[in-house]
Amino acid sequence: MLKNPTYTIIDVETTGRSNQITEISIFKFDGTTIVDEFTSLVNPNAYIPAHITALTGIDNAMVANAPTFAEIAKDVLNITENTIFVAHNVNFDYNVIRNEFKAIDIEFRRKKLCTVRLSRSLIPGLKSYSLGKLCKSLDIHISDRHRARGDAAATVILFQLLLAQENAEETFQKFLKRTSKEATLPPHLPSNIFEALPTKPGIYYFKNKKGKIIYVGKAKNIQKRVLSHFYNKAQKELDLCRETADIDFELSGSELVALLMEDAAIKHYYPIYNTASKRTPKRYAIFEYSDRRGVKHLAINDAKMIPNPIITFYNVRDCRTYIESLCMQFDLCPKYCHLQERVSECSHFLLETCKGICKHEEAVTTYNERVDKAIDHTRNASKNVVIKETGRTSEEEAFIIVKNGLYLGYGFIGHDLQISHTDELEDHLIKQKDNVDVQRILKKVLFSAASNNRNITTIAC
Repeated sequence: MLKNPTYTIIDVETTGRSNQITEISIFKFDGTTIVDEFTSLVNPNAYIPAHITALTGIDNAMVANAPTFAEIAKDVLNITENTIFVAHNVNFDYNVIRNEFKAIDIEFRRKKLCTVRLSRSLIPGLKSYSLGKLCKSLDIHISDRHRARGDAAATVILFQLLLAQENAEETFQKFLKRTSKEATLPPHLPSNIFEALPTKPGIYYFKNKKGKIIYVGKAKNIQKRVLSHFYNKAQKELDLCRETADIDFELSGSELVALLMEDAAIKHYYPIYNTASKRTPKRYAIFEYSDRRGVKHLAINDAKMIPNPIITFYNVRDCRTYIESLCMQFDLCPKYCHLQERVSECSHFLLETCKGICKHEEAVTTYNERVDKAIDHTRNASKNVVIKETGRTSEEEAFIIVKNGLYLGYGFIGHDLQISHTDELEDHLIKQKDNVDVQRILKKVLFSAASNNRNITTIAC
């Protein structure tokens, strides 16, 4: 532990979701005695919602003539200088204050200690570690609950009790180490839960105190990805971490299987902090039409406008990339594939596949035959495939089955099993539902140019 450390024990009240400070209280504590104090209402220059006023008692009239944070910033800097920043759920108070300083172009950095995490370590076994319930369990009186000075004063008494615990010095040293993640982890998440997370691909579940899944994510390295949530200072991430009390996981073996597992889990649990997979992505279609000469074109449009598309993707870039691959494979003309617009003859910087249709050097029927082959190839290429992926261990491999164009699911199979026909894989299949998000994931793998660099094998069923 630092030699003769000084602490500043801090609590802030805010406007709620926007988290502008409405009140701040700081007690400077030398380990034995309070040596200084700074407490002030703060004008947030923002509206205080009624539900926040009901909780804290602070209304818009009370802060109308209070100083802004910019006006008290020097006082906050001075009293916290060369101290350890202490708070109950320290990441919340610390990030709120740091963001206020950031708004006025001042960098704020202090060592941190969290009395929630310290209490869990030094006084284990309590039902709740919220400030109110913890103080009730320890017979600490709080006057003016949910006001900055009242909560900060109670935290000072709690902190004194923590300093007096049998293993306090060892615990404080551990928490203050530069390599320690104790100040980074969510206040209600036991460190052993985080340390047990693997560094392999898979999906992870953030759960609240009641065990309800509130977020599902996927990762190539689960532990590293989970840690990134704790370092992220976006308000959504701060809210997520404040509610997180447990983390579970499932290994996938590969990022692709993790993507599919994540989509299925989100659609099963509908976690409150997952939003992206709840939206229906816009689709774009590649379609065919013939011009006055009878030349067949391949073009791109909004899928809603195309009744019978050749294939759909979820962004225009993937459509263009796929058409480029068809041009190269079937010697098609970039002009008639709409990779070049408003040109009389094609002159694509990458594609030199055209055999002269745009210069009237090739018969229309001959060119159209190749277009038809490209269309047939596209419509049949992904109907029946098995995609092989890396397994969760070195003794197995993963597979994904698409049959008649529908995603059936994924599975894992040991290397020691002899599979003579792909139908036998279905005995090991973890069945899943097909949907537009899964189709988007799989089409990107099967058809985008980037998929050519992936170590996957497709086998006709």
